[in-house]
Amino acid sequence: MNAEPRVLVFAGSTRRESCNRRLARVAAQQLTAAGAQVTLLELADYPLPLYDGDLEATSGLPENALKLKEIFIAHEAFVVVSPEYNGSIPPLLKNCIDWVSRPLPEQSGYVPFSDKAAALLSASPGFLGGMRGLRHLRDVLTELRMIVLPGQVSLAAADKAFDGEGGLTDEATERRLGELLAALLEMTARLSKS
Repeated sequence: MNAEPRVLVFAGSTRRESCNRRLARVAAQQLTAAGAQVTLLELADYPLPLYDGDLEATSGLPENALKLKEIFIAHEAFVVVSPEYNGSIPPLLKNCIDWVSRPLPEQSGYVPFSDKAAALLSASPGFLGGMRGLRHLRDVLTELRMIVLPGQVSLAAADKAFDGEGGLTDEATERRLGELLAALLEMTARLSKS
């Protein structure tokens, strides 16, 4: 593995004032400070149609799905920050994962994900912090052969959790996030040696 592990950070939201996008930025800053090479991905820059097998059969993968595939493949670890929709994964995020995991004639659909470490985060104005949706996201990423860290960070009352500079106001939460991200880098290093 490179001295600087390549970590992809993205939120499953495109809403301008999304708490999950704010949390993704904080995670990216912490990882950069820890010596990682970080890409902060905005899914809004890669719009995709809803997954449709007929569309795939007639037109192949959309251009943005192919671009996202390349981005995912180029990184050794992921930080996925997910909103919770009705106790589950938001459709934007699930649709992205579904397109990126589609196989190509020369490549398995597992390639962008397989044997890579992932850390899961969520943020919500509610008191559970979006944690229920992470159970489902964990199942999906595990199915794609990712090594999903057992720990996670769910930021409750997220509408009040950030200061004017975009940082976290609660030191304990910032420390827990730092510990999770350190574990992600450690797992990434271990996987690179296996």
